[in-house]
Amino acid sequence: MSPLSRRQFLLTAGTSVAAATLLAACSSPGPGPGPGPAPTTPTTTPTPAGPPVWTDLAGQVKGALVLPADANYATVKLTENPRFDDAAPLAILQASSAADVAAGLAFATKYALPLAMRAGGHNYEGWSAGGAAGSGVPASFVISTATLAGVTLSADQSTVQVGAGASLAQVYNAVGNAGRAIAGGSCATVGVTGLTLGGGVGVLVRAFGLACDQLTGVEIVTADGTVHETSATTDSDLFWACQGGGGGNLGIVTGLTFKTESAPPVTTWYVEWPWSAAAEAIGAWQTWAPSADNNLWSTLKLLGGQTHQGAPSVSVSGTWIGDQSALAAQLAPLLNGVSASPTANQSFHHTYVDAMMIEAGCQNTPIAQCNTGPGGALTREPSSGTSNIGYTTLDASGISDLIAQVNAAQNVPGMTEGGISMDALGGLVANIDPSATAFVHRKALMTVQYTATFAVGADPTPFDAYVRTFRTTMTNHWQNWAYVNYCDATVPDADTAYFGANLPRLTSLKAQYDPHGLFTQPQSY
Repeated sequence: MSPLSRRQFLLTAGTSVAAATLLAACSSPGPGPGPGPAPTTPTTTPTPAGPPVWTDLAGQVKGALVLPADANYATVKLTENPRFDDAAPLAILQASSAADVAAGLAFATKYALPLAMRAGGHNYEGWSAGGAAGSGVPASFVISTATLAGVTLSADQSTVQVGAGASLAQVYNAVGNAGRAIAGGSCATVGVTGLTLGGGVGVLVRAFGLACDQLTGVEIVTADGTVHETSATTDSDLFWACQGGGGGNLGIVTGLTFKTESAPPVTTWYVEWPWSAAAEAIGAWQTWAPSADNNLWSTLKLLGGQTHQGAPSVSVSGTWIGDQSALAAQLAPLLNGVSASPTANQSFHHTYVDAMMIEAGCQNTPIAQCNTGPGGALTREPSSGTSNIGYTTLDASGISDLIAQVNAAQNVPGMTEGGISMDALGGLVANIDPSATAFVHRKALMTVQYTATFAVGADPTPFDAYVRTFRTTMTNHWQNWAYVNYCDATVPDADTAYFGANLPRLTSLKAQYDPHGLFTQPQSY
């Protein structure tokens, strides 16, 4: 996405307006670490059968097996983040079915191959690339479900079956054009599977719930090759884990089924203030957004870098699915909390499908071109990122620290754009018990993402340092909680940070469904 689309929603009908010392959890609210993981029985890792005979696997699958000598290898190996383009995976299996995935897992087990899993290909740490420099992953055998991209509504349109490789744009397009809706994120190329397995914060989250809350079924292939058709009543433990337990731990998902809602009209809105009003804007937003009407969702962004000459920007944007005429009253507490007049205050009414495609940066772009692949209209951009989960509002000291870190983006050479995005939770998310799904952070006020973008080919080191220093600073205020979908290898006690009191149940399921540790990506519990 372009820097502008990171900074503000694309609102108009025809024009784009568009991550040292960390304090341990002590007395502030949070999900709690719970008891330690249950003890597991040690198992013996199978002895490799020898060098892999790739022709054997090629003869067993209907999908394509791409090897380093193949002409299309250089293209097929790419993920959405160009900083990981130097990865040299052992091979990439483009699975055509759950049976292909099972064959790939059996092959990886037989030859004790390092395994990487890929669906949408978005990952701040590059683990799905299959062996990129700095990712902490060796050259690996990649099993990709990216080609499983079908989206099929049921006869009564109350549910939609989604292939594991479908992008958010593809899902929104198919569902929205049928007059139905689901809630998800706002990046066109993000895969619906990775988003959902980590929980799934999106632009209608307070009204519809997390993406994982809308699940009714998950097809997942476990390490032993078994294809499980999970739901709340069948293999319910696996289904529970798929509702926020993160991807790549218990199996490879090949399909998901979501309930749909009638598509509502959506009003998108955007407010920006002078940088001098940043402290007031933070204070007003954090007390208003998580407890606003469930039909209103918002994100607060403070961003600096080369695209913000002179001073960083501070803005709040969001969605409203109530009566359009009531939006002004909904925004009044926010606007009244900032003494400065906004430099921009706009809103536009859309159909659901148009709003979602605008959010995805694909306004007036044919769905076949809403991607970064061959013939796609979107551009890949290198990035760094990490996260917090905010359970408390920031005091004056926290607000001051936040603003100082955004200002620091102005002094990082080569920083295209960097800063912080805070996405409101509350609403339907908070109405579900934290133990009811694997997503534990139900009672949090917000998810927090620290990001930096930079030029293709630039050394990522200073940008990684920027987002991680930002996180370190703010963890003094928000504790060590983090969001698994914004994975960061440097988060201390990451499993607890991601899963809190739900971690023991997840580790127990890991011992049950992956006793030999086939799925060993970094931070696998």
